[in-house]
Amino acid sequence: MLVQLLDVYSELWVRPDSPWAAHESASLERMRSFLASSPDVFLRSHLPGHFTGSALVCDPQLSRVALTHHRKLDKWLQFGGHADGDENLARVALREAEEESGLPRLLYLDFEEALDCPHHPVPFDLDIHEIPARASEPAHLHYDVRFLVVSEVQSLQINEESHQLGWFSLAEARQKTQEESMLRQFQKLELLHRTLLKQPA
Repeated sequence: MLVQLLDVYSELWVRPDSPWAAHESASLERMRSFLASSPDVFLRSHLPGHFTGSALVCDPQLSRVALTHHRKLDKWLQFGGHADGDENLARVALREAEEESGLPRLLYLDFEEALDCPHHPVPFDLDIHEIPARASEPAHLHYDVRFLVVSEVQSLQINEESHQLGWFSLAEARQKTQEESMLRQFQKLELLHRTLLKQPA
């Protein structure tokens, strides 16, 4: 399943004219290599790394995002978490987003209108990053496959994994983080927003 998703992602985002072309190409190849390396890559017990699923939650106008101030990492991030053996990372991302945000009835964004992609759902972003060591767990890599989901509901419900939750305009969201992977997601969302509204770049 993930093999097919990565193939679609390649068609959708790995383009020579993309400002993220080098990152996208390198991340995609590392993801493919890691996926083929072991049958245990979806388990958190597999070190030095494992696949995770994340979701950037936005409003229907693609102009605001819901973020979590992650308790363990002390950063403003999208929602997401471990696959725990589930190879359907789209399902993982949606489940984690609903659990961590308290938002019901989240929907994957349909990319067909925005980017002429008939596959659904498809990843929105790929990122490989190190998780620092803590307690008995050594430092390891998260191979994070991210999806874009839409919420009609605005009321967030905090849980034990977050210091704080909030909805932010993209300008406000940029003030919350300097993480390259977060800023890249905001850029992609702006691209989709302009495309759907037929606005010039």
